[in-house]
Amino acid sequence: MKRILLAGILGGLTLFVWLYVAHELLGLGEMGVGEIPNEGVVLSAMRGAIPEAGFYIFPGVGLGPKATGEQRRAAMPEYMKKYEQSPHGVLVYHPASGPFQFGTALGREFALNVLQALLAAWLISIAASVRGYSARVGVVVVAGVLVAISTNVEYWNWYAFPGNYVAGYMTTQIVGFVLAGLVIAAFVKNGTPVRS
Repeated sequence: MKRILLAGILGGLTLFVWLYVAHELLGLGEMGVGEIPNEGVVLSAMRGAIPEAGFYIFPGVGLGPKATGEQRRAAMPEYMKKYEQSPHGVLVYHPASGPFQFGTALGREFALNVLQALLAAWLISIAASVRGYSARVGVVVVAGVLVAISTNVEYWNWYAFPGNYVAGYMTTQIVGFVLAGLVIAAFVKNGTPVRS
């Protein structure tokens, strides 16, 4: 257990340093990111048009959050036309909220990197000796947790994605890996397919 903990901490530190190099020295984290032209005009319009913080998709279907599945299906043909003819994208919006707490975000990032490395170290430690259906399912579930936290928590930490969106998306991914793990573990045993 001590070796897993040490591996997780050192692996997390390595990941943290690499992410610094990737973002600050190589610019990989900013690839494809631009600033809005005429930002002042756009921000002024947003202040007046968007009443509260949230995660928005545009163009919208126009039905509101309580639309039924039947209403959504009926609206899709018109929405597809609207989508083809309109600008489209996603917006994570927050009204003015004071200074960005960079130190806090950096601390959370380091903790996240250590957690990712701990999970990876645990996977490595058991990968060769996985015996039994439940253990094989567990390996796939841990892989799913790694997938779920790797991007979603970072988007919450750095870009202020709404917590409920992040929680919902992570739940979707983790449950998906649990279900996939149940199937995968039935067919793969100790690194080789199970023979029938």
